Amino acid sequence: MHSAETPARGTVGRNVSSGLIVLLFFGTIINYVDRQVLSLLKPSIEAAYGWGDAEFAHFASMSQLAAATALIFVGWLIDRFGVRRAYGAAVGLWSLAGIAHAFAVTVGQFVSARIALVAAESINTPAAVKAAALYLPIKQRSMALGIVNTAPNLGNIIAPLTVIPFAAIYGWQSAFIVTGLIGFVWLAFWIAGTRRLQPVATMLAEDASKPSIREALSDRVTWAIAGAKALTDMFWWFFTFWLPDLFVKVFGLTQKELIGPTALAFTLAAIGALTAGVLFPRLLSRGLSVNKARKTAMLMYALVIVPIPLALTAASPWTAAAIIGMALFAHQGFSTNIFGFAADTVPTSRVGTVMAIGAIAGNLAGFGIQETTGWLLTNGHGYAPLFYGAAVAYLTALGIIHLLVPRIVARDEASA
Repeated sequence: MHSAETPARGTVGRNVSSGLIVLLFFGTIINYVDRQVLSLLKPSIEAAYGWGDAEFAHFASMSQLAAATALIFVGWLIDRFGVRRAYGAAVGLWSLAGIAHAFAVTVGQFVSARIALVAAESINTPAAVKAAALYLPIKQRSMALGIVNTAPNLGNIIAPLTVIPFAAIYGWQSAFIVTGLIGFVWLAFWIAGTRRLQPVATMLAEDASKPSIREALSDRVTWAIAGAKALTDMFWWFFTFWLPDLFVKVFGLTQKELIGPTALAFTLAAIGALTAGVLFPRLLSRGLSVNKARKTAMLMYALVIVPIPLALTAASPWTAAAIIGMALFAHQGFSTNIFGFAADTVPTSRVGTVMAIGAIAGNLAGFGIQETTGWLLTNGHGYAPLFYGAAVAYLTALGIIHLLVPRIVARDEASA
């Protein structure tokens, strides 16, 4: 029996696999632009629906819960039907849901559109890691994942530079319509560009097996990834959703003034993902094992995040943006190494399932951090507790990985 990713006959050149990474890169940019539209237009949408911080935080947390619920099925769908079909269908669905925001008449309709959007968007990370594990050898995976992992940050940079001015001219509803239509343009390229995909030869037999949730849950690697994702993703979701509001509340910036500092922070994050793609192969080339190279890289990034509480006492929003940006730089470096850890060690037949479990953990933690943020702000505690939590979260995540997987052995390394 052939898997859903059965390759076309004949030799498929490197450009086909490279094209897949390019498509995933741009798909991820669209994914994060769509996510950011809501937080960037928070003042306008609050005025339209009469929301405050508590209501907005609750709305954000419900979105995270919807994503976590969808991820229960996402991993299985990717492993069962393949990246091409599952990811393409999801982009079509989330693009429709994005457009639906603009036509929502009631709060209930708006919330329903948002839930549909985030549920479909949840496929993005499991699909990207599955593609890298299936189509690229170990020395290319980290760079490919690093490139793809720059896309969220580029999306977060592009969004404020385009969405805010566009909404100011044409209205906030138009921003949802345009970003949704861009998704359908991408979908046309996806359908045309992924017709001939061929897995790495060593992965063919492995990928032919059926995905097993039971096997995934019995593997310590799965729980190491889930624990690390929960601790680190909660702060990524916090900064992705609340950073514009932080600049407004802490530094008194207007909606237009926050564009520059926000773009700076996410530019540094994008660079962090790229450095992860370079650092791991370089450590390997110096003779380190996969285990030492992965954990050394994670430790370096975790230490960079420790000073992040200094951002709250910074003299200017630009200094704060630089400090937060370095933390996001390190987050993306750490996160790329988690993806690489999964792609290196998890059988390709269940990579999607394992990454979905990790994403569920991250989204549930995101649900908690959104509710916590709303409570802290509403009760006058501010952002400080969240920044101190972020300072130690990544060292703790590395500790969990080392405790559960004392020695990381990549499949390629084991076979060699």
